[in-house]
Amino acid sequence: MKTDTKKAAVPREPWFAARRELSAKRAAVLTVFSFSLPLLIWCAVSYLPFLWHPDVELKISADREGVTTVYTPGDRVSEEFFPQFEEAVREQNRQVEPLMSLLKPVEAGSEASIRRANKKVLRHLASLLVENGWLTEEQTKDDAAIFAAWKEIATGARLPERPRLSHENLEIIRRNWAAMSAYSDVYDSDNFVSRPLLSLIPQGRPANPDYLPAPHEVLISGYKEFSKPAEAERPSMWQRVGHSMRIVFGGFLLAALVGVPIGVICGTYSFFSKLIEPFTDFFRYMPAPTFSTLLVVVFLANDAPKMALVFIGTIFQLVLVVANTTRRLDLPLLEAAQTLGANQLQLLTKVVIPGILPNLYNDLRILLGWAWTWLVIAELVGVKSGLTEFIETQGRWRNFDSVYPVIILIGLIGFFTDQILSFLRGIFFPWTSDGAAAASNPLAKGLLFVPRFFKGAANERLPYHPDSTSPKQA
Repeated sequence: MKTDTKKAAVPREPWFAARRELSAKRAAVLTVFSFSLPLLIWCAVSYLPFLWHPDVELKISADREGVTTVYTPGDRVSEEFFPQFEEAVREQNRQVEPLMSLLKPVEAGSEASIRRANKKVLRHLASLLVENGWLTEEQTKDDAAIFAAWKEIATGARLPERPRLSHENLEIIRRNWAAMSAYSDVYDSDNFVSRPLLSLIPQGRPANPDYLPAPHEVLISGYKEFSKPAEAERPSMWQRVGHSMRIVFGGFLLAALVGVPIGVICGTYSFFSKLIEPFTDFFRYMPAPTFSTLLVVVFLANDAPKMALVFIGTIFQLVLVVANTTRRLDLPLLEAAQTLGANQLQLLTKVVIPGILPNLYNDLRILLGWAWTWLVIAELVGVKSGLTEFIETQGRWRNFDSVYPVIILIGLIGFFTDQILSFLRGIFFPWTSDGAAAASNPLAKGLLFVPRFFKGAANERLPYHPDSTSPKQA
């Protein structure tokens, strides 16, 4: 008789099960997707042309007579406005074309103004030459270098790749070069062409609105900003980061030093709970920024009022949370200690505080995240400073590609601080439910080895007492 050697199929755990933990592998996959999905959506919106692109990013722009608004390469205009912009420049060129001919005279005495306008047209190619690596930003200040580039493009010796010039613009460059070379084949500022030149037709590409730059623009801008050294009146970005962290951690530390003892006694003794918590509960609904003017008057205009705002914005929630955590301590522990003769001070120091430490640590970790939410408002109090001053300044000039790296950095600092504190909780409190998992981590074992080593060495050096009941004597 043959036996079936096939093993019975092991049922797979469902992805969706109420109050059931996922496997470590599935949890890791979902954690990766938690961060990658928003990034993928951001990339799709930024790089796929058939998705939402309400603006056009200008790659080549032009001056228009009678219009005060000046657009430069990199600026964004709406999809509806861009065709109007193109047509306005074409209409301007149609009016200029008769004056390009040497047969039709220009107004007497207007040669100097025409020459100045033509030099602006000459510089229309400056940003294009920088993007293609032909010239540096410094070299574009030399009109002779740009003049030579016009010749190369007009004669076909070299053509830019980013972006490719339209046939219409290539024809305009050839016609302008013919007019310029008719005066001189070498750039001469004093003898520059005094016949009007044609303006290049604006070119652009579909783009996000300026308040949502593409990921690569954010990375490039962030790298540039964090690479700049400090100057006389302008701190470096890393100095701004240090300043902002001092504001948050300084204000939170003060709130913890004051709020934790108050919260513990409120959660332990009903007398203090009824005396303190009603007013605390009332005061926490008052917006902390309303006290900003008062804080500046009291603490002047440097960092003190900023820390004070973080303190006010955190301490009242901290007191209530700590008090609630203290009240959740098992009552039988207190009753057992009282049965053994513990007084009120011993109950507080030997039972209550050790009993709530793991949960108190977790509360402070969560409330630290609450303190970070006050950073932007706090740094606007008094003299603007830190990361917030940079965000406010760049946002005012609509340089959002410089704003996003700072916003993301604040999130990363808070996130990794929280993850480190969460990891350390398992090391500090190994008897808790998540302590065993943390203690089995190789990094945790390495961190715990040092204190355990010194503790073991100290035990080895303890003197031997004959009446001792230690394991050694036994």
